[in-house]
Amino acid sequence: MEQATQTVVQPKARKVKTLNQGYWQKYGVFYLMMAPALIVIIINNYLPMAGALIAFKKITYESRSFFVNFMNGEWVGLKNFEFLFKTSDAWRITRNTVAYNLVFIVLNLIIGVAFALMFNMMRNRRLAKLHQTIMFLPFFLSWVILSYLVYAFFNPALGIMNKEILHWFGASEVEWYSDPKWWPLVLPILNTWKGIGYYAVIYLAAIIGIDKEYYEAATIDGASRMKQVWSITMPLIRPVIIVLTMLQIGRIFYADFGLFFNATRNAGALYDTTLVIDTYVYQGFLVSGNIGLSSAAGFYQAIVGFVLVLGSNFIVRRVSKDDALF
Repeated sequence: MEQATQTVVQPKARKVKTLNQGYWQKYGVFYLMMAPALIVIIINNYLPMAGALIAFKKITYESRSFFVNFMNGEWVGLKNFEFLFKTSDAWRITRNTVAYNLVFIVLNLIIGVAFALMFNMMRNRRLAKLHQTIMFLPFFLSWVILSYLVYAFFNPALGIMNKEILHWFGASEVEWYSDPKWWPLVLPILNTWKGIGYYAVIYLAAIIGIDKEYYEAATIDGASRMKQVWSITMPLIRPVIIVLTMLQIGRIFYADFGLFFNATRNAGALYDTTLVIDTYVYQGFLVSGNIGLSSAAGFYQAIVGFVLVLGSNFIVRRVSKDDALF
């Protein structure tokens, strides 16, 4: 009986050892190929995480080197975070940041998918490529440049909106940079106009990758174009939609600084509807010169974004395990 047991156990141990050796022989070259990129990621993405300690120190701009300031900075615990949570503007900046990003996510999803479907249905491929290029162009322009275009529209004295468009509809002129009530509508339009080409191209790439045989079979069965979209296209591009949406959810506490600072020309009269976490921290840094305050805001945004991505991925995993990001 003992001899039988020994004959079963010993080959099993040798088998595991052989499998481990075979694994590295088979995949070791791929790890070697990944090594340069992994080293760059560690140096560029992970080592700088030590800078998160700045959020718990009082570091001001001085003539000394930043490293000396960092090493000699006074530990202040969570006092830098009080700048965000105990200020009278905490609720306003948080509300604006989250609300705008939620609107941006919905618009990028609906309009991005809609344009991707339209591009895919265009019969003239050259014309479709032209439309895609024109739509993608604003994505590559900075908000510094686009802010002048926005100002050309909304300049109270010479802008196209006041001098031309509003007159066509018989409406009175608007003081765009003094009246905050219009900007909850203007900012989503500007953000969508600038970035929708990026999302449309990604969704279009996912649609093009769908096997044409699905549509041919649906056409033979008499399915209309709209029925094909709902029954074939949307289910098959759902993983791409989920990934892009989750990535945007992870940045829901971040705001596009160029959009909220340059496009609004940082007009104080608009702060009630345009002041967000990023612009508020920037202004606080200009006043106090305390780097720790800005670092605390970035650390807070990163932690919240990380938690939101984990939470949204957990929900997706419970609903559809195959569509989860990880």
